Amino acid sequence: MGSYIELNDTLQLTTEQGFPKELDLTKHLNKPFITSYFKDKVFSFKDKPKIRLYHPAPNRCFLVHNIDGKWLYWGHCQVVEQTIHADTKTTSGKFIVTKIYTPKHQKSMSTYEVDKGKNFFNN
Repeated sequence: MGSYIELNDTLQLTTEQGFPKELDLTKHLNKPFITSYFKDKVFSFKDKPKIRLYHPAPNRCFLVHNIDGKWLYWGHCQVVEQTIHADTKTTSGKFIVTKIYTPKHQKSMSTYEVDKGKNFFNN
């Protein structure tokens, strides 16, 4: 008997799971966002499969947008609330954005820090 709980340092979300719509790549490439744009904003996520524990605030998690299985790194976040749903074996919670990468750093992270086949910028 036992249980399986996944520990994560990366909050990787699809749009449906709650990735912030405010983080739009086209806008970011045109005029890069800065972290202060997101000061005092709390975002929610839901329906992450599996029972997960994210590094809680004040520790950072990487913030990644999963777009059709490709990972687009955006920066850092802090998970400020987590809820484990034992009945559905899912996790939900709330987070704040604490750091936004420049487009150049974003491309580097999304190229070199992902598993094979998940590179967002791979043509």
